[in-house]
Amino acid sequence: MNTNNLVQEIKEKVRLLIAESYKDFKPGLEKDLKTFLETSAEKLERWTVLYANEGINEEELEWLLKSQIDLISLQALQTAGISKIKLNAFKNNILKLIFEFIISLVVKRS
Repeated sequence: MNTNNLVQEIKEKVRLLIAESYKDFKPGLEKDLKTFLETSAEKLERWTVLYANEGINEEELEWLLKSQIDLISLQALQTAGISKIKLNAFKNNILKLIFEFIISLVVKRS
C-alpha cells in the first residue's frame, strides 16, 4: 500500500473542514493542523498500513487516533477565546475525519 500521499490527502480534507466550520480562523488553524499532521505523519502511515494488513482492527485504529488528541494544539482558536468544549469538539471532528478517511482508503484499495 502506498501511503506517500496519505498526509497530503488528509491535509486537504482538514482544509475543507476548516473552510466549512472555522473560516474566520483559517490561517492560524491551518498552521496548527499542519504542525499536528507533520508530527503524526509517521504514525498515521504506520497505522494505515497495519489496518490495511489486518494488523489492527477498526477499534484499535480509532483508539490509536484518539490517543493523539492532546497533540492537536488549536492555538488559533484558543487565542480567539473559543470554549474548551468547542475546541474538543473540533479536535474530535478532525480525528473522526482522519479515521473515516483511512477506513475508506483501505476499503477502496481492497
